[in-house]
Amino acid sequence: MFLTYLRRELRNRRKQTAVVAIGLAVAIALVMVVSSVSAGVRDAQAAVLESVYGVGTDITVTQTAEPGEGGGFGPRRFDFDAEDGEATDEGTRELAQERLTTNPGTTSFEADALDAVAGLEHVTGVAATLELTSISFSGEMPDLDQMREEGGGIVVGPGGGEEGGQGGPSSFEIDQQTVTGIDPAAAAVGPLTTTEVADGRTFEASDAGQDVAVLDAVYAEQEEIAVGDTITVGGTELEVIGTVSSTTGDGVETAANVYLPIDVAATLADLEDQVTTLYVQVDSSSNVDAVSEAIAAELPDATVSTQADLAEGVSGSLSTASSLVSTLGTWLSVIVLLAAFGLAILFTVSGVNRRTRELGTLKALGWSQRRVVGQIAGESVAQGLIGGVAGVALGGLAVLAVNLSGITLSGSTGAQVAFGRPGGGGMRPGTEGAGEAAVGGPAAFGGGGGDGLAGTVSDVVLQAPVSLWIVAAAVGLAVLGGLAAGVVGGQRAARLRPAEAFRSLA
Repeated sequence: MFLTYLRRELRNRRKQTAVVAIGLAVAIALVMVVSSVSAGVRDAQAAVLESVYGVGTDITVTQTAEPGEGGGFGPRRFDFDAEDGEATDEGTRELAQERLTTNPGTTSFEADALDAVAGLEHVTGVAATLELTSISFSGEMPDLDQMREEGGGIVVGPGGGEEGGQGGPSSFEIDQQTVTGIDPAAAAVGPLTTTEVADGRTFEASDAGQDVAVLDAVYAEQEEIAVGDTITVGGTELEVIGTVSSTTGDGVETAANVYLPIDVAATLADLEDQVTTLYVQVDSSSNVDAVSEAIAAELPDATVSTQADLAEGVSGSLSTASSLVSTLGTWLSVIVLLAAFGLAILFTVSGVNRRTRELGTLKALGWSQRRVVGQIAGESVAQGLIGGVAGVALGGLAVLAVNLSGITLSGSTGAQVAFGRPGGGGMRPGTEGAGEAAVGGPAAFGGGGGDGLAGTVSDVVLQAPVSLWIVAAAVGLAVLGGLAAGVVGGQRAARLRPAEAFRSLA
């Protein structure tokens, strides 16, 4: 009887059923899209963090350099004596120099910290790295000795010193690459856990102490370096044994351009028994804060960061999308959902008012108030279910459109100090005196540090996942809306009296 009456009422009130179902469907679809996009943004953010953090890494430990302490603060200078380099027939001298230092703004600390952190409670894995920046200078400058011997004139330079008035042209090139020393035997955590071998192989435990390198695949392609070739880092030739690519997407660079065994990197940078970063794995996310505090107490000079801390520093369009979804999207979903619920309640109450004769007659025939309320609520819940199913279908199509659109979000983490400052670099005489510089004394090349340069940048294609709980929640919200409408309308119907129905017949 209940189902027969339910089918008849839904069929006779197609317009009301369609309006209520469409309103709920649009609201549910919007909730699905916002929830899916929000999950996609979180996944994209996690992908950006993994590119510098590593799978399984919960905490990183670094140490910030103070101004004047090194670590990239202050000007970067390359000093050359008059006899440095090789003279050319064009009246110039070819010069080249490379410097391997810790990353700007950071400094190294004792490797013993790894054992101290590994011994803490709830720590399941620790890996140390030595993250460096290799800066090389190469170019030509006028050979002042040749100029003097050939009778070239001497003029006063812009800084008050004497410079050669003749000679070959000057041409300088400064290259920078990031270098990370990795423990070949530690593969559980760290930056290489978010990479996959593109060509050749990655490190093995036997590579410790060997002059070998693994390159980022994007960097290797740009520099046209293949497996089996050699590269020079810190004045030492290293054999390229493989290339790696990021697992977060094609064309995404990994955490460094060049990876070396950590002991080799320490020797080249003259930082034996030193590390710059510890990657820490914790047994449970609930223990991350406790372990962070324990590390801070064990290493008071260190900077301890969790993934949550690093996530707050993610910038770029990824940050904008996250803010948009978390504010505008959420509030818009709530408003539309409340509007759909209100619409369902309004139409249900309106329908009850139009059915005064029918409902009053049913009560006169012996229907109890409970049965009348149940019938109205059942109709509303059925309308909610129809709206929920339609909303899931509509939301699924909308999420599919988002995924097929290939929306790319860019995210950057951290920052580095730039090598040069506009207007701050150049060639200038050395400090030995203007006259000595004019006849071939020492010279210095460099620029001031201090300008911001974006750190690790990743482009991630947004993929909005649709999970079963989102579908279940969508249908549940639709049923809830129908139930709310049924309760309000049912209470209205329960207050009707049979006499009202008979008066309407008169």
